[in-house]
Amino acid sequence: MRKLFYLFLFFMAGQALYAQQLPLYSQYLYNKYLINPAIAGSDGFTSFNITAREQWIGYSGAPRTYSVSYQTRFLKRGYRLKDGLFRENVYKPKTEGKVGMGGYIFSDKNGLIHRSGFMVSYSYHMWIEDYTQLSFGLDFTGYHFKIAADETSFEDPDEPWLNDNMRRGIFIPDADFGIYILNPRYSVGFSGQQLFGAVAKIGSPAYKNYWMDRHYYLFGSYNFYSGVKAEIQPSLLFKVSEQFRPQVDFGLTYIYDMKLWAGISYRTGSALVANIGMKYVNSRVKLRSMYFGYSFDYALNQIHRATYGTHELTVAVRFGDPAKRFRWLDRY
Repeated sequence: MRKLFYLFLFFMAGQALYAQQLPLYSQYLYNKYLINPAIAGSDGFTSFNITAREQWIGYSGAPRTYSVSYQTRFLKRGYRLKDGLFRENVYKPKTEGKVGMGGYIFSDKNGLIHRSGFMVSYSYHMWIEDYTQLSFGLDFTGYHFKIAADETSFEDPDEPWLNDNMRRGIFIPDADFGIYILNPRYSVGFSGQQLFGAVAKIGSPAYKNYWMDRHYYLFGSYNFYSGVKAEIQPSLLFKVSEQFRPQVDFGLTYIYDMKLWAGISYRTGSALVANIGMKYVNSRVKLRSMYFGYSFDYALNQIHRATYGTHELTVAVRFGDPAKRFRWLDRY
């Protein structure tokens, strides 16, 4: 009887966990690097992003995700003589730099599953037309994977339903890849995550192993200029796993003067999302800009009766003086 109870408990938790193995991000447009390593350095800036997401507030065991990311572009440097009595060399960025790098650390809790770790990435950028950039990216990910048995209770705690490694946690290496095309009017990206398809052995043979399914993302956006300072940006994000659990985000964002934005999106079978944001532009060269974004998800399924919605906050800073060729990218 006890075995049936444990099996039922883990099965019910596992169904929810498999449905969302990887974190969701409602504000992915503001930091696409979290889902595609080719983004690193694509805008010519050095950027720091902090994202905090509290999903289904008020619901026990709901997903919680926190991440801090960094990305940069290694621009080649040239110099020119500065005018004046004492002519000194000053370095100015150029557009020949093709290499980007980045990384992030994260913590993701979803029910009994805890994941925390890091990612480091390499990206390569090339201009295929005057204002169209093609980027490729690879990353290595390592994370600590644990099933938190201490957060639930059992009739017999010595029942070997979970092995000691899973109680303490195991280290899992993985890798992701991405492709990204960027233009002043549009952007398109494709990426794959959890490429190794690792398997975590739970415990006794009576219980299923936990498979890290490969996930694939396809996103795109287009900018319509509705005035001198206004833009309307429709966007789409298609997500699918090896188990073929597709999900699509349809979004529409209004951007004013490249400093204020508000939008709404629909996530199929899941939620309506509203988001707002603002950017502060600094006249100083070193700290180029700061931006803040907030989103609220309203669940469209029965879970909305037991929660206070999902809240996500993003804060970012950008450093550096981009070369002229990159300045049209300074949107978010």
